[in-house]
Parts: sequence; structure tokens; C-alpha cells
Amino acid sequence: MKEPYFYRIVRPVISVLFKICYRPTIVGKEFIPKTGRIVLAGNHTNNFDCLLLISSTKRTIHFLAKDSLMKGIKKIIFKGMAIIPVNRSRKDPEALKNAIDVLNKEQVIGIFPEGTINRTENITLPFKYGAVKMASVTDSVIVPFVITGKYHLFRRKIRIEFLNPYKVGTDLEEENKKLREIISYHLRRTRRHYELIR
Repeated sequence: MKEPYFYRIVRPVISVLFKICYRPTIVGKEFIPKTGRIVLAGNHTNNFDCLLLISSTKRTIHFLAKDSLMKGIKKIIFKGMAIIPVNRSRKDPEALKNAIDVLNKEQVIGIFPEGTINRTENITLPFKYGAVKMASVTDSVIVPFVITGKYHLFRRKIRIEFLNPYKVGTDLEEENKKLREIISYHLRRTRRHYELIR
């Protein structure tokens, strides 16, 4: 499956500009397999998180995103960027089917299981089941990631860490709980580390 033409053009530009403007610290890129079906799943802190992920790997990431992005002129842009629209007001089997089709073609899905940006004091919001569901159905590898810090222009304040990839089982409730616990644990550990060195 070839990556979208527009994505192929824009990705290196996004990567260079993003790294110049936000100087992200990227840890664990070696955990992203160079081939095969992958679900990248992690916490959601800002609308820039997608750009951070795009800047972290040369593989095309098909993001699941709210369907309001696919209206008007934005539809042309986001469709070219491999976005899979999701109706967040209800369960959306079509979005899940489209994501599964992508994975079955040995591609990469990027998803934020919280479903929206976490603006609370909680370490994470409750996770929706989409990430573990599609990974289980397609026998894909999940690569968890954690994003910490803030997006500040020209300051090295944002950090993403990719964690050990693993396969999920068929008990989606347990697998969803496990994924959330992995991400929550590493978020707490990373934040505690930065508090200690300040």
C-alpha cells in the first residue's frame, strides 16, 4: 500500500519545521518496527501531538480523527494526510473497519485512546477500546507512547517516548486496562523524574 502522495510531500517538511520550532526530545524510535502492521497508541496533550508523531517516524501514520476535519477545503488536505474520520458522537463501525483495512495492508495506525485532549488533572482519561480492538482483530503490534511537557516555540520542552511493542490478547477489557496502566505508569515516572531534576 503506497503512502498518500500529499503525505509523502508534506511529511519531511512538517518534520523539519516542527523540529526547528519545538525541538522535541524523541526517545525509543527503535521500538517502531520498520515494516508490518502497527498501532501507535498514547496519551493526548495537544493538537500538535499528531505533528510530533509524524516527526518521529518516516512511516506513514493513518490517524483516526474527528470527522469535522473532513469538511470543506479541509477535507482535501486531511484526506491527503491519511486521516480516517471518526464520528465521536456515537460508535462508528465504519471508522473501525477503515482502520482495520489499513492494518491488514501492513500499515500504521495512530490513535489517542482517550479520544480527546486531556485537560484534567488526571494522569489519563478513561481509554476507549478502539486501539486494543483493532490490534486484536488484525494481530497487530501495539507500540505505546507517552508525551510529556509543553509545546513552547524554540524551547526543548516537549518529549515523546516510545515503549516496548507487544501483542494483545482477546480479552479486550483486560488489554485496554493493561494499555492504560502502561501509559499511566510511564507518565508518572517521567513526570517524577523531571520534578526531581528541576
